[in-house]
Amino acid sequence: MVKKMNRIALLLVLILYFISFYSLYANMNNQWLIAPPAYMMLVFSIFVLVLAILGIQDRSNNFAKLRSWISVILSSVLIFLLLALTSFTAMFSGSKVLLTTTHSPDQHYTLKFYKTDAGAMGTFGIVGELQGPLWFRKVVYSERKTDEVHLEWSNNHTVVINEHQVNLLLEKSWIPQ
Repeated sequence: MVKKMNRIALLLVLILYFISFYSLYANMNNQWLIAPPAYMMLVFSIFVLVLAILGIQDRSNNFAKLRSWISVILSSVLIFLLLALTSFTAMFSGSKVLLTTTHSPDQHYTLKFYKTDAGAMGTFGIVGELQGPLWFRKVVYSERKTDEVHLEWSNNHTVVINEHQVNLLLEKSWIPQ
């Protein structure tokens, strides 16, 4: 059983790193965000650390010992990074208030619009997120220095938001630079 914990801990920590790096990539390139929220990743990382510590008892060979220590070190580093990330975003993210939720005429797409305010660190604006299954989401619209949303669906996959047309079938969104 200890041998399995050792292997499972290494596999899970590698999966968590992959998900974390993909989440960073998705946020930077405005792709679908499929990773769970950071606090869930933190809970999973703590679980993996416990498995890795239990797996240290496997002393069947040198590779098993090395695998255990790699799992402990990688999960500890990931926990530290996720704690820093959640602390940083809690302190400096500003406020995000839901303005409205709208559905496409065929009920296939759900868009949620939020009013954002960075306070003294930035400006205010609105953000539109396309909701997917589970916690998946993608930013499809962002506009600074406005606090109102005027929208109208043109068809089942095209919406006009504050006089800007957004086609939800396309990969590009309307986000000014």
